[in-house]
Amino acid sequence: MRLQRSLGRVRSPDPVPEIFQSIAARFMSCADGITGAGVCGNFDHGDIFHQCFFTELNMASTTQTDKRDFLSIQLNDTLLNMSDRLPPLTALRAFDAAARHMSFQKAAAELNVTPAALSFQIKSLEEHFGSPLFIRYNRAVDLTEAGRVLAPGTRDGFTLLVDAWRAARRVMDQSSLTVTTGPSFTATWLAPRLYSFAQAHPDIELRFSASLARVDLLHSEVDVAIRFGYGPDGPELYAEKFLEDWVTPMMSPDMAKDIAQPADLIHAQLIHQDDIRFLDPPCDWPAWFRAAGLDERDWTGQRYSQADHAIDAATSGAGVILGRGALAARALNEGRLVAPFRPALRTIANYRIICVKGAETRPQIAAFRKWLIEQVSEVAELARNHDMIDLRDVSPD
Repeated sequence: MRLQRSLGRVRSPDPVPEIFQSIAARFMSCADGITGAGVCGNFDHGDIFHQCFFTELNMASTTQTDKRDFLSIQLNDTLLNMSDRLPPLTALRAFDAAARHMSFQKAAAELNVTPAALSFQIKSLEEHFGSPLFIRYNRAVDLTEAGRVLAPGTRDGFTLLVDAWRAARRVMDQSSLTVTTGPSFTATWLAPRLYSFAQAHPDIELRFSASLARVDLLHSEVDVAIRFGYGPDGPELYAEKFLEDWVTPMMSPDMAKDIAQPADLIHAQLIHQDDIRFLDPPCDWPAWFRAAGLDERDWTGQRYSQADHAIDAATSGAGVILGRGALAARALNEGRLVAPFRPALRTIANYRIICVKGAETRPQIAAFRKWLIEQVSEVAELARNHDMIDLRDVSPD
């Protein structure tokens, strides 16, 4: 027996061998019971015992009582670690599906197995665990207390596993690029320019999600996020500023005929945008009036939650918008809007391209970054028509 050979290799003074024999007998009795239950069937008794207990370091310069206590502690720790071995993944997957559906029938359908096969997997899991995880009724099941504790962890674990698998596959995919950005930026700035990227990179399939919802770039299928704000964006992310934004009064050419100078805005119909209300200090009509040296006025007027809707209202002649240079650039260049006054407020915030750190060098992301930076020259050219004023210089505080 391997255990006897292990005992034969131990060199320690009497009466230590008697202690070994006592502990060994206890170990073999416990280990037989554990392997019989299928907890550590892959372990050899002698190997475990020799590795855990019989080292000259463990036996060095201690009394008989100390050695007995030490070996007892080592044995208990080893047996505890054996009981923590995870069951097969297929059994946990069956449990997760059954716990979510509270039905073996529905769980079997989800996993494309028979109910009998699923029931067998759960039964093997319960045997491994040593206690029932489900209460079985005639036509229904419920979780035991232990099952209720286990269910959230298995659900979260499989979710993380699926996310990690998708993320790993995305790293290997160099033929597609998934981008998320705000609806207004997509409609007014990005979409009208994308044809040039498609022409330059016909091998890259672009996919867009127009949303401002927070995205977990580490685990989602999104490769790149374009966001407007301040940051920071987290140590695990790569963020690159590519576009600064500014605001100035904009209106339709027909309305501009009646608004020849900034003071005429005191009586004009103003349009407000709520999508930049998060900026601090506020970048709004009162701030621009202070920058232009104008008196306060009644600020009531139309309010829009999306910048592209506010731009559409201004081009139709509904009022004057405190337009954002980046989002209104196309309307300005096409003559649908005009920005006749010199004062403009620099918003301090900026547009950033964000991805997982290290992913910025992937070919399709690197190409998209380069293309974005090349596109901002149009906005920079429009900014030269105005006197830029730092928003912080006109803050009421």
